[in-house]
Amino acid sequence: MGRVIGFELSSQEPEKAAKFYAKVFGWEVSEPNWDFWGVKTGKEEKLGINGGIGKGPQDYPNGTRIQLEIDSIDETISEAINNGALVVRDKMEFDDFYLAYLVDPTGIGFGLVQKKNNRW
Repeated sequence: MGRVIGFELSSQEPEKAAKFYAKVFGWEVSEPNWDFWGVKTGKEEKLGINGGIGKGPQDYPNGTRIQLEIDSIDETISEAINNGALVVRDKMEFDDFYLAYLVDPTGIGFGLVQKKNNRW
């Protein structure tokens, strides 16, 4: 199952965007890691999701994408392609997870996240 675990705001001015959301909505913004500022959008005991703000790449300079946690990134990419999705960025490896970006058949972009060894 693909559960929404976060969001990513892409901006060409991520530091400015981070300051805006911190001031207007009270989000806690972490120090940048790989040009990505993690954000906490509220207290853990309240329903909601956290996410991050990053410098938007050429293929997605501005906008919002949800991140879906899945069990097998390779199987999910294959299934998505078989159902009309396009891969924007193939599987990338990070310390604790794998990440890929796709676009569904209607043009909506989303990210796939597979944790490594249930670490998060």
